[in-house]
Amino acid sequence: MIALDQVVKTFGQTRAVDGVSFQVEAGRIFGLVGPDGAGKTTLLRCICWALKPDSGSIRVGGFDAGRQSEKAQALIGYLSQRFSLYEDLTVLENLQFFAEVRGLQRQDWRERSRMLLEFVGLAEFGDRLAGQLSGGMKQKLGLALALINRPRVLLLDEPTTGVDPITRQDFWQLIIRQVNQEGLTVLVSTPYMDEAARCHRIGFLRSGRMVVQGAPGELRSLLDGRMVEVTGTPVEALQRLARQVPGVQSAQRFGNRLHLMVEPQAVERVSVQFNELSRQEGLHIERSSGVPSTLEDVFIALSEGML
Repeated sequence: MIALDQVVKTFGQTRAVDGVSFQVEAGRIFGLVGPDGAGKTTLLRCICWALKPDSGSIRVGGFDAGRQSEKAQALIGYLSQRFSLYEDLTVLENLQFFAEVRGLQRQDWRERSRMLLEFVGLAEFGDRLAGQLSGGMKQKLGLALALINRPRVLLLDEPTTGVDPITRQDFWQLIIRQVNQEGLTVLVSTPYMDEAARCHRIGFLRSGRMVVQGAPGELRSLLDGRMVEVTGTPVEALQRLARQVPGVQSAQRFGNRLHLMVEPQAVERVSVQFNELSRQEGLHIERSSGVPSTLEDVFIALSEGML
């Protein structure tokens, strides 16, 4: 449903997107992750042709996004990173405006609007000004607007940034329902690894390049046998000491725990050495053992160029 081949987009001397290729099958959710400045937003804007790539090809639903832009764009719903609706219009007026811009007739958009407002939980707020909605409600309205033209492809640029965990959960339930009920294809960028884990496939961008892509389980397997979890006190001192142990490549703190990424086949050796050094320093380790990696572990390793 979405196919990119060697897409490049530059701004001056900066290659924001550097030869990116991937595909998204119909009815699947593909997550884009990566550090700030990796090129996620630029890539999404290229796909909907808000930005024209310098080279490479983009196809949406079989249509060339450059040469057949109107046909390709008709298949797309897009929710940008920032709230970009008209705050001095009501919820219903925003829906009417965007529906008519997309060519929907009055009898079509009125019924579609009613259904979408019920779907996103805003049915009782149709007459409220968009500027008076909470952050989570604005995002839900944005989703309704992105779906107003019954798109086959939905592009979401960090749609839940800045909203509370309950709203994030609600938002993703809405997305999954659309995928299941209407066969929607979703391409979403997200900074949250729990959201990335909901995707069928994930692509990791760094400095404009697609470093790796695969199912969540496939990405977690990149660090199989290389993670050590440590609990003990004081955590700060243990973290500093861990970084001095030969074979430890990264020591990240997760609450009252440490996750150590070690060299391949070094889990047992590192655990023994770390325990011994901790005793010598008067530090207390409650537990130190190998654990399965998380997507957060993989994200950090990829961001720091360790994979």
